Amino acid sequence: MGPIFRLAFRQLAGPRRLTLIFALAALPVALSALVAAFADNDASYQRNFIDNLLDRMLVAGILPIVTMSLATAAFGDELEDRTLSYLVLKPIPHVSIVFPKLLASIVIAGPLLILSGVLATVLGLDVGVRGAAAVGLAILAGLVAYATIFTWAGLISSHAFAFALVYVILWEGLISSFLGGVRYLSVRGYTLGIMHGVDENEFAEISDRVIDLPVAIVGAAAVTAIFFWLTVRRLRSMEIP
Repeated sequence: MGPIFRLAFRQLAGPRRLTLIFALAALPVALSALVAAFADNDASYQRNFIDNLLDRMLVAGILPIVTMSLATAAFGDELEDRTLSYLVLKPIPHVSIVFPKLLASIVIAGPLLILSGVLATVLGLDVGVRGAAAVGLAILAGLVAYATIFTWAGLISSHAFAFALVYVILWEGLISSFLGGVRYLSVRGYTLGIMHGVDENEFAEISDRVIDLPVAIVGAAAVTAIFFWLTVRRLRSMEIP
């Protein structure tokens, strides 16, 4: 799996893509520093910060966009270049192809997004170690779940990025904001549930709209397992050009 991981890492870590990821990851940190410096730290400050910067910007926006830009290309680029057949024809299990492809997306995006979320939270809310760990763990769980979904999408359609963007905007963005029950079938809901569940004191302001920690963990794990299996199954059954 090592050679496939290194190949996938080099393919995904292009200068243009990394520049975009760095810029998006830096945005919450910069805004958090500005907000902390100039905003009034009144009774509504903490809830507004969590709702707007952590939830809407980072969890619902930057996290899925960065992940889809990598994960949809993990197989999508090779399908477009017609080079995937060289991997599939090798005498190795399909799991050993899917896993390093998925891992490359996570390794590239994970450290930047986790650092972005933790720094933004520390600057904006002045949380302790537990609060910072809650944000980091939540972003990691959301990243892994999104990466498996979008890796599978990259094998399903040549327009995976466009479909993924529509899914994020409609389902994870608009619908999950207006229909409370959708959070049980939403990566955004799982991410916020883990964040709140790990540190209920720092994120008490969103306790009325998050799911319980065990449900969030099971949901994120189930999404990851199901879409990983679907990706392996798709790779095994599809006709490679």
